[in-house]
Amino acid sequence: MIQDFLPVCRDDMKKRGWEQCDFVYVCGDAYVDHPSFGHAIISRVLESHGYKVGILAQPDWKNKESLMALGEPRLRFLVSAGNMDSMVNHYSVSRHRREKDAYTPGGVMGKRPDYATVVYCNLIRTVYKKTPVIIGGIEASLRRLAHYDYWSGKMKRSILLDSQADLISYGMGEKSIVEIADALNSGLDVKDITFIDGTVYKTKKKDSIYDAVFLPDYDELKAEKRKYAESFYIQYSNTDPFSGKRLAEPYGDVFVVQNPPAKPLTTQEMDDVYALPYMRTYHPSYEEAGGIPAIREVKFSLISNRGCFGGCSFCALTFHQGRIIQVRSHESIVAEAKVLTEEPDFKGYIHDVGGPTANFRFPACKKQLTKGACPGKQCLFPKPCGNLIADHKDYIELLRKLRALPKVKKVFIRSGIRFDYVLADKKKDFLRELCEYHVSGQLKVAPEHVADNVLKRMGKPENAVYRKFVDEYNRMNEKLGKKQYLVPYLMSSHPGSTLNEAIELAEYLRDLGYMPEQVQDFYPTPSTISTCMYYTGLDPRTMEPVYVPKTPKEKAMQRALLQYYLPQNRQLVLSALKQAGRQDLIGTKPNCLVAPEQRSDSQRSHADKNRNPHTKGGVSPRKPKHSSKKSRRS
Repeated sequence: MIQDFLPVCRDDMKKRGWEQCDFVYVCGDAYVDHPSFGHAIISRVLESHGYKVGILAQPDWKNKESLMALGEPRLRFLVSAGNMDSMVNHYSVSRHRREKDAYTPGGVMGKRPDYATVVYCNLIRTVYKKTPVIIGGIEASLRRLAHYDYWSGKMKRSILLDSQADLISYGMGEKSIVEIADALNSGLDVKDITFIDGTVYKTKKKDSIYDAVFLPDYDELKAEKRKYAESFYIQYSNTDPFSGKRLAEPYGDVFVVQNPPAKPLTTQEMDDVYALPYMRTYHPSYEEAGGIPAIREVKFSLISNRGCFGGCSFCALTFHQGRIIQVRSHESIVAEAKVLTEEPDFKGYIHDVGGPTANFRFPACKKQLTKGACPGKQCLFPKPCGNLIADHKDYIELLRKLRALPKVKKVFIRSGIRFDYVLADKKKDFLRELCEYHVSGQLKVAPEHVADNVLKRMGKPENAVYRKFVDEYNRMNEKLGKKQYLVPYLMSSHPGSTLNEAIELAEYLRDLGYMPEQVQDFYPTPSTISTCMYYTGLDPRTMEPVYVPKTPKEKAMQRALLQYYLPQNRQLVLSALKQAGRQDLIGTKPNCLVAPEQRSDSQRSHADKNRNPHTKGGVSPRKPKHSSKKSRRS
């Protein structure tokens, strides 16, 4: 293999002596050859198996000629919207257009279309009508069957149908993509590739679908929300590679068939993926525009695992990466860390060592590697399972090895720890090491809320668990002679949260003296339990009715309550307290959230003096700018 970027134009192909690519990868992100970017991993994996891959990054979707830059591939087009769903990339939860795109040169917005996967595929079909098209990435993975689309407010068909693609490679695609490539290379027609785990295909031949669970018809899903809740939970319950069933979703005389998920990668397979010859930066053609902002978050970070058995309802990881933890070896991670230390701009700080949840380093229990995760049960919720192996020894050893490397001054943990898993470990070694070596003033954790009935819908531990962690964290820091704080991530307007729960959270913040600078509203992204609740008003796990804050006014009130101290939120907070019958929190006493409608400047000054500026419970008095990255929540 040539140690260089993959071809992005005909001249690059000529330098390699290529007349034709085997695969052309069309991506909504700019070309960054780094293992944190899905297109980089898939293209390098294919290259390692002898295939010629070219990259068409952010082609002009208004000009079909942009898709002809590398010519027609010998085997097929690969299409991905990028590292994010294009709609999440483009719009805030209030559906306002975002100003910047971190995956585009210079952060410029507008270089990819809405619903990018569908748009790119349909454009390809106008130029190359018969060339197979395979879609993947998070946008395709989470839209692989019928789904609620928040931005249109409608049920949408499987993306396989709307895109006119031939196959979906869903989840972590290293295994399925090679199997598909080998099948195509052997001369097999794409219509006959129906047998590969981790793929979705379409067929009109019902008799050819074997050993499958048939989901409700798409017309039923559109007509009845309860049917969608039932269908979604069947999908959710079949995301395990060992126990997951084949699923078939009817669309009249067409069936979309989801094969079971691909098997998890072994440690050796993970090591092999991360040892591929990545350039570890963005394509040099972007330098003039200022580079790709997203690389800054990951350039000096290390991915140690995939998957998450945390099971948060608002997170799509169960659908995308699965619940079984896959890990890299210490040797692989340390070798990559040594490469980082040789970068000219390395300042001595490794920014993160983790994955979806940093402190998960092996499956929740031994059974998962042979029989899979338990269907209908969670590993940590509502209480840690009796079979859970809570042990941080391996992670501690890894962190020690990284700290010992020459040129490394500090190793941070930024991808988030699961605090209930820390508490489940009866040894306190990890908490000590965390506080002593891996926190720099503040540790970010995600309790999300304080009201237990909301936490139940979120799939998060009850508030008493978080309070216990706060106490232990404070005691450990006191023992070490350190003054370090917790920064809690909190979410407003999640299904199950009425104004009363939002007020309860505001009172909690008042008592802590903590004033969050930013608040995250619940964002109904595709294929999560929480999004299903948002759309149907039902918890798909129990079919219980769930209160859902939906109106802009109520969502604004819930958000304002978490920032009750801001002058611009005053009227919204007053409205919320009156609507909830909590006028006891309107006044100038220290326990009040907001002053009455009429008050003098002297009263306002007195109220401000009564607000406690100090902190309790280990919460930082500062106002950190919270990241909007999905990966921050664990």
